Amino acid sequence: MTAWITAILIGWKLNEKTSVSIAGAVIFILIFLTAFLAYLIAERLLLKALKVIVVQSKTKWDDILLEHHVFERMVLIIPALVIYVFAPMSVYGQAWLHKLAVCFLVFALLQTFDKFLNAANEMYKKSEAAKTRPLKGLLQVLKITAYAIGLIIIVSLIMDRSPTIILGGVGAASAVLLLIFKDTLLGFVASIQLTENDMVRLDDWIEMPVHGADGAVTDISLHTVKVENWDKSVTTIPTYAMVSESFKNWRSMQEMGGRRIKRAVNIDITSVQFCTKEKLEKYREIQYISEYLSQKTEELQEYNQKHVKSSNRVNGRHLTNLGIFRIYLEKYLRNHPHIHQKMTRLVRQLEPTEHGIPIELYVFTNTTDWNAYEAIQADIFDHILAVIPEFDLRIFQNPTGHDLAKLYITDIRTESQ
Repeated sequence: MTAWITAILIGWKLNEKTSVSIAGAVIFILIFLTAFLAYLIAERLLLKALKVIVVQSKTKWDDILLEHHVFERMVLIIPALVIYVFAPMSVYGQAWLHKLAVCFLVFALLQTFDKFLNAANEMYKKSEAAKTRPLKGLLQVLKITAYAIGLIIIVSLIMDRSPTIILGGVGAASAVLLLIFKDTLLGFVASIQLTENDMVRLDDWIEMPVHGADGAVTDISLHTVKVENWDKSVTTIPTYAMVSESFKNWRSMQEMGGRRIKRAVNIDITSVQFCTKEKLEKYREIQYISEYLSQKTEELQEYNQKHVKSSNRVNGRHLTNLGIFRIYLEKYLRNHPHIHQKMTRLVRQLEPTEHGIPIELYVFTNTTDWNAYEAIQADIFDHILAVIPEFDLRIFQNPTGHDLAKLYITDIRTESQ
């Protein structure tokens, strides 16, 4: 091929040296164009046809392979093979084309192996054994080993040396390299782990109290991760610390579209009591619980008639103002326009303490905007604090100066009488 192109160029009155150079360049271009064309055909035709077959098949493992882009990485093998096969066409650059093709082939195989391990881990996670014996750590070791071997092979091809010689040289120099470039190597490995596990991205809101970080990530480099805190200060964290230490990332909260409210009000225990008929009639006027009270009252009356023989209120089942208040809060949150109804929504009674009975709200707002979240949370608890007396309950609060002054005035008036 090269000789034929050279002969044509010489026939066009070009000198032999120029003709040979142009012929070599043309061959290079043709080989790479052929490889690119083969890649396009494989991606546009073979890969699409394979996707159709996978979607129509009843098995699940091929769907997982497709979801983790295993077939897309396998397509990269085709242009590498094309370059290797057509390399003999280039008389003068044949050796370099062979090296380039093998290096690209190793890279494609590593990428395919990487994605295949991800898919294998996904398939394994669906089994019962995965609950007690996770494989993610082992698969990460396999990935690191595979990439290390692939890097040695590529370097040995470029330097035209045996892989064993390269490996021996690396072993001899590793002690010096680890001593001199300790922080760089730790940062490099940490960067790979952060990227591979998608642990942190730019603009993520993270909290790392050990380093005083609470804000948005503004920069991720080899050695440091910069966080702009909400008070506009900047915290610099070593990259390897992001892997070796724990931190909280709020990204999933922002992606889910809901932010949690977890706050309790303490009810004075002495204000909890059984409901009389008068109280029940009063509570029935509250729209959210009127239907519930009617159904529950009938249920309890029927139960007590069958199982209770004494008129003492201790016997049998009876409604309490605290229980009705809790049901009211559930109905109130279910009808609140700013509460995310598809996420967890709980109103729970916690263990009584010296500060009363905590009634905790565990819900999510339907927005993650900080200002809106705080406004919604404040609005909900404003309402709760205002509505508690309507259920004949009291908020627990330690005595204040106002309470003591009021008590003192009452005592003085009592003595004067």
